Amino acid sequence: MKRYQLGFTLLELLVVMVIIGLLVGYVAPRYFSQLGKSEVKATQAQIAALTKALDIYRLDTGHYPPEDAGLQALAVAPANEPKWHGPYLDKAVPLDSWGNPYIYRIPGEQREYDLISLGKDGKSGGVDENADITNQ
Repeated sequence: MKRYQLGFTLLELLVVMVIIGLLVGYVAPRYFSQLGKSEVKATQAQIAALTKALDIYRLDTGHYPPEDAGLQALAVAPANEPKWHGPYLDKAVPLDSWGNPYIYRIPGEQREYDLISLGKDGKSGGVDENADITNQ
């Protein structure tokens, strides 16, 4: 009488593990690079929305918010600002895609004001996901 054993050999399992490892090695970098690009695009969209809100604030009051009031002036009326007709944002001032607050400077270096996200690393400069994103 012959006995048949059911199941996989160790060699077959190792071959399958190698194939899975190669697939993960090929797909994972492409997936995570797309994730980084989407965070950059989301931050660019937020900066564009904040820029529009700042422009509407300026139309109402005749000037951009002072630096000490910052972007919070878009959500909460600053003291001594009778022409404020906000809020200019539907929600609170958002953080960038990496959880850092936007930097608002007035006067700006290139425009009347600068609106900056320092990117993923939270440091000035950088490339790709770590690059600064501005309203320029």
